[in-house]
Amino acid sequence: MEGLSPRDVWVWVPPQYHQDPNARFPVIFMHDGQNLFIPEKAYTHVTWGVAETITKLSIWGFIRSAIVVGIDNTQNRFGDYLPRRPFETTEGEAHLERIRQEAPEDFEHGHFVADQYVHLIVDTIKPRIDQDFRTLPDRENTFVMGSSMGGLISLYALIEYPHIFGNAGCLSTHWPALGKLTDPYLQTYLPGAGKHRLYFDHGTGGLDAIYQQFQQEVDRILRDKGYVYGKDWVTRMFPGAIHHEQAWRDRLHIVLRFLLGHPPK
Repeated sequence: MEGLSPRDVWVWVPPQYHQDPNARFPVIFMHDGQNLFIPEKAYTHVTWGVAETITKLSIWGFIRSAIVVGIDNTQNRFGDYLPRRPFETTEGEAHLERIRQEAPEDFEHGHFVADQYVHLIVDTIKPRIDQDFRTLPDRENTFVMGSSMGGLISLYALIEYPHIFGNAGCLSTHWPALGKLTDPYLQTYLPGAGKHRLYFDHGTGGLDAIYQQFQQEVDRILRDKGYVYGKDWVTRMFPGAIHHEQAWRDRLHIVLRFLLGHPPK
């Protein structure tokens, strides 16, 4: 797709996929695909343990099993994952220029293509997955998940395509990239309650230490829009947890149990 760098896409199917040739499965689209499955490819040589966690939780009966689609990032990670719509105002352009000056390394590649990236998932990757695998393609069974900037782009994907994505897992969401634009953006564009489930979390160590103030404001907006805590959304804080794959691996089971847990009978 124009403006995007080439990248690999990983598809993992759970053991149940081969055990029952008639079964269909929810799909989780995850960013930073390099960090999900293979330690040698992961940045810190620590993966999210996605395959292991879904396998255990589904076999134990805590969650529905799911197919995972891991989409690799590129050198333009910041530009791929930075939501574009919040910056489509004069104030937004000014904010973008400020963070450009404060963190020039994030702008080294300079291509802001989040809309194209989400289009890639919706228009190319998802149709191919639905064609080649036994999926449950409806909104209620389509998930998107990531950490840090991957958390931002996960929420952005759901907001831009609420008819495609029903659920989003946003770990250690890097709200400072949006800063004061977070409030007006979510107030204007976040879908109404009742058709989506959202998971947010953050630690209190390292980079995660600055997220709490932003997340509290996001939580207030969710309540104002009618989201019911524990049903439509949850926010979790993990004291001492830092901004690292090991931390996200340690709490992946919590995200999955909220988003993919079996509904009460």
